[in-house]
Amino acid sequence: MKHLNTNQEFRFNEILFEHRNKEYGAYALRNESDRILTKALFIGVSLLAAISITPIVINAFRTPDVSDTGGYVLPPPVYIAETEDPPATVLPPKATPPPSVKQFDNTVPTPTKNAVEPKKEEIPTDAVAGFKNDFKAEPAKPDSYTPIAPPINPGTIPSVKPEPVVPVKDPNEIVGSGGLSVEAAFEGGINTFRNKVISNFDGSGFENEDVMKTTITFIVETNGTISGIKADGKDANFNSEAIRTIKSIRGKWVPGKNKQGESVRSYFKFPISMKFDN
Repeated sequence: MKHLNTNQEFRFNEILFEHRNKEYGAYALRNESDRILTKALFIGVSLLAAISITPIVINAFRTPDVSDTGGYVLPPPVYIAETEDPPATVLPPKATPPPSVKQFDNTVPTPTKNAVEPKKEEIPTDAVAGFKNDFKAEPAKPDSYTPIAPPINPGTIPSVKPEPVVPVKDPNEIVGSGGLSVEAAFEGGINTFRNKVISNFDGSGFENEDVMKTTITFIVETNGTISGIKADGKDANFNSEAIRTIKSIRGKWVPGKNKQGESVRSYFKFPISMKFDN
């Protein structure tokens, strides 16, 4: 039946390509189509079989995974017959306690409130320092026993906060106007002080049609007195009379106060202007 189909297809190709160039590629492909399909089917089945067998071959040549055993290959298990006796358990040797000798309690008691001083007992000369009073044991021998130093309880050390360093105030410091919260003032007001200056100023020795000026600067002390009087006018005689007049005024001053409200020494300036008629 297959040969019959092949012959019919061959005849069909002969009729189809009659009077044509049979060397053309389509003629050869149509005649060899069965062989090409068979070859392609064989190659496809071979590739599928190779892909299916590849995992089996890889698993057959794969080495055991050492990551599951922490990087080491575990040895094969060893089976012990049930008739064998289990291995004997070997216990470590017990430590031999030191011999009991005479000792006295040398520990430092923990400080407590309302502590009661314990009763003092006479300590034998053949006793050593320890953690309890045991005077009935055997005498201590220096060559066979070394006492253990008792721990020292340091107790609770209270924390001490350092006191802030307060700068020492200079009692002679003169505070300027920028450091004052209240400036110095004359008792009775500045107008009262000005009137006293005018009344006590002696202008009999001055004959000048121009206005004479000076500025008096002095220090107001914390006790209400003044000191360090100076004048910066151009006329020396006028400056001297102004200083004499300021010194002659009776009255008390209220000292200035700093930012903390404390009385301090401070400067005070008082300008004087006068004109003398001939």
